Amino acid sequence: MIELMKSHRSIRKFKERSVSKELVNEIITAGQWAPTSHHIQSYSIIVVRDHSRKKRLAELAGNQPYVESCPVFFVICADYSRLSKASEMHQKPFEIGEVEQIIVGAVDAALVAENMLLASRGLGLGGVMIGGIRNSPEAVSTLLKLPKFTFPIMGLCIGYPDQNPEQKPRLSQRAVVHEEEYDETKMKEELGLYDQVMSDYYNRRTNGKRMDTWTKLMSEHFSQVRRQEVGEFLKKQGFLKED
Repeated sequence: MIELMKSHRSIRKFKERSVSKELVNEIITAGQWAPTSHHIQSYSIIVVRDHSRKKRLAELAGNQPYVESCPVFFVICADYSRLSKASEMHQKPFEIGEVEQIIVGAVDAALVAENMLLASRGLGLGGVMIGGIRNSPEAVSTLLKLPKFTFPIMGLCIGYPDQNPEQKPRLSQRAVVHEEEYDETKMKEELGLYDQVMSDYYNRRTNGKRMDTWTKLMSEHFSQVRRQEVGEFLKKQGFLKED
């Protein structure tokens, strides 16, 4: 299991081979056994095989072609709609207006998605997570007919791999692990070392056409406001109390 985790690589090219319903059920079952806060199980999984629907989701996710080409596309949602019904059944107030419930739903969904990806890989499949599903959350929700008190967290492409990409290097443990308390004293040094690792990686990957550093890419990413519409969509779905 540890070797499987350590061998992670995102797969974006798939063989033209279907994934059986039995395997899909196995993957979903593995997802359901992920930990869940307070046994809430605040998630739902949409299984998408229809080509036209995958094509539309690919467009909404930022024109990512592998969403369309993968045999199976999962949309993992934070879902409190069942919980609202539980509250109605027992005539209790339904309080999900705070940020805490968004965090709980997002964490539940992420744990499910990771279990599903690991299960897929254990079954000889490969996949890639799609955060771009949040680019147009309202359009995605309309397409998938999501009820109130739900919102899409991520997509997951699954299929039989038709590529074997090099692993993308991770930050060193010296940059992300702290003993007893947070220590920033060597952070710039570690970032400089990681920049060289990533520059070498991109150089190999592109045959010298690209030599980006990690800090440069991150600075560009965070120089722009991202997905402003998500907050307004969450309010429409019953989350984030108005001030």
